[in-house]
Amino acid sequence: MNAPFTPKPPISGWPRSGAISWRVRLALVLLLIIAVGTIWITNQVMTDRFTESTRNRAELRLLLYSGNLQSELGRNAIVPQLLARDPTLIGALNSSDFSQSTQRLISFVEEIGAASLMLLDVDGRTVAATDRNRLGSQHRNEPYYVDAIRSNSTTFSVIPREAGGYSFAYSRRIESGLNILGVIVVEVDLQKFERAWSGISDAVMVTDSTGTIVLSTESRWRGLNETEALQRETPQSAIERAIRATADWTALPADAYLQGEAVIRMEKKIPFRGWRMTSFTTYASVRERVNAILALEIMGFAILLALVFYALSRRTALRMALFQRESAELRALNARLQREIAERERVQETLAVAEQTLAQSSKLAALGEMSAAVSHELNQPLAAMKTYLAGARLLLRRNRPEEALSSFGRIDDLLERMGAITRQLKSYARKGGDAFTPVNMGDALASSLAMMEPQLRQRQVRITRILPEEPVLVMGDRLRIEQVMVNLLRNALDATKSVRNPEVDIILSAGETATLTVRDNGEGIEDLESLFEPFYTTKHPGDGVGLGLAISSGIVNDLGGRLTARNGRDGGAVFEMQLPRLGPGVEAAE
Repeated sequence: MNAPFTPKPPISGWPRSGAISWRVRLALVLLLIIAVGTIWITNQVMTDRFTESTRNRAELRLLLYSGNLQSELGRNAIVPQLLARDPTLIGALNSSDFSQSTQRLISFVEEIGAASLMLLDVDGRTVAATDRNRLGSQHRNEPYYVDAIRSNSTTFSVIPREAGGYSFAYSRRIESGLNILGVIVVEVDLQKFERAWSGISDAVMVTDSTGTIVLSTESRWRGLNETEALQRETPQSAIERAIRATADWTALPADAYLQGEAVIRMEKKIPFRGWRMTSFTTYASVRERVNAILALEIMGFAILLALVFYALSRRTALRMALFQRESAELRALNARLQREIAERERVQETLAVAEQTLAQSSKLAALGEMSAAVSHELNQPLAAMKTYLAGARLLLRRNRPEEALSSFGRIDDLLERMGAITRQLKSYARKGGDAFTPVNMGDALASSLAMMEPQLRQRQVRITRILPEEPVLVMGDRLRIEQVMVNLLRNALDATKSVRNPEVDIILSAGETATLTVRDNGEGIEDLESLFEPFYTTKHPGDGVGLGLAISSGIVNDLGGRLTARNGRDGGAVFEMQLPRLGPGVEAAE
């Protein structure tokens, strides 16, 4: 415990304590005046300098963005003119044979870098497209089709999208002599610039000649003008978060106001149809840099003031005890962090062991999946072979060897088909590579129904077939097409197990595509989205593993077609297999 303080008389020649206190107060007042003046001047000078630097960077960034946008537009503007002269596309429009047009457009889009390509005939219908979902869609009333038909040059269109925003497309009509054959449409991917701009703190927007915002880092701004966009409340936007990051106490100059906060507004004209690009840069970086320097100055004056108080203070021991206690707490915290780090390292080692175990389990699962696929695909031929063997045994007992030989011939065909199925399971993994030949869809359907004949007789299913009079030819592998047909018929039979009077309708139609429709009167499909996923099935255990439709979908996609499913209006499920149809010239050659 400290001893009581006994005042001593002032020594001769020393100033009195009152005089010393007065000088200290004066020194402190002068120090505060100097500190405030220095901070004020530094704030003004550094604010002007950093604001100009930020403005220059924003201007350079805006120049770069506008140049990239102009370059992308200019690069895609020449594409319609080149494709409109492509002899392959002109020949396809003249002959109405578009079997190879989609693949040719896909090869073009990979080289060009455009978002998508579409080939429209003279009626505005999509006959070839890099996005196969657009095949057959009508665009007769779209501006890119109407403008291209009316103009002799390449036209540019801005089309509002239903999901919000805009899409951009160049279009040009394709001519042969004096006849207009169709329109080539090149969709320009400008949304990639929006995705690139979203990573910065600036707000960027592009307006057309009418002042409407067509591109913006803020999705709510699209379709508005600049005044409406700045007034719209967007509390979760990147620029709002940047504005709220630092208090505005440095009196920065404002070019514009966004939600009552000052921002730097930069504008750049784009030499393309009167477009303009505008950016709004927050003063956050200026505030941070100015405040950092001011913080250093304040820290310096604070340290100096602390030294003065320290010299006048008699609490050194208390402060040292406080520092020692804080050091002890930091050492304890450091030890705790080291223990947590060691624990995390042990957890990571355990996780590595678990990942190795999971990898081994994945390998075993892959082997199981392959076994299930082989069993699923060979089950149908084996069942048919069993039926034919029983029939042949009965025919031999009845002394009818000629008919028994016919059954043995069918068994031989089934054995060849089983070998083909095992080859198809391998080809399913490597996605094609076999040579395609013209296939008559009617003959393939007849062969598939012959394969399913035992099951049809056993179930007493009423089969209705509607076939065209003329042969329907497609380019593909007949065994793979028959495999898809058998899977569709088998699914229809399984779906009608609980129906008293099972019916299956088979319709083969020939238009621009060859379409095989299989409709049943079962209970329908509950989950259409997961229907074509591997190992998805609604059957009882042992009846199937859910690979038939997945394999069938892969086969149809390899052949350039589509396999779709839906529920019928009167109940039941409807499956449609659409394949590109061969033209009349190929039929004649066949």
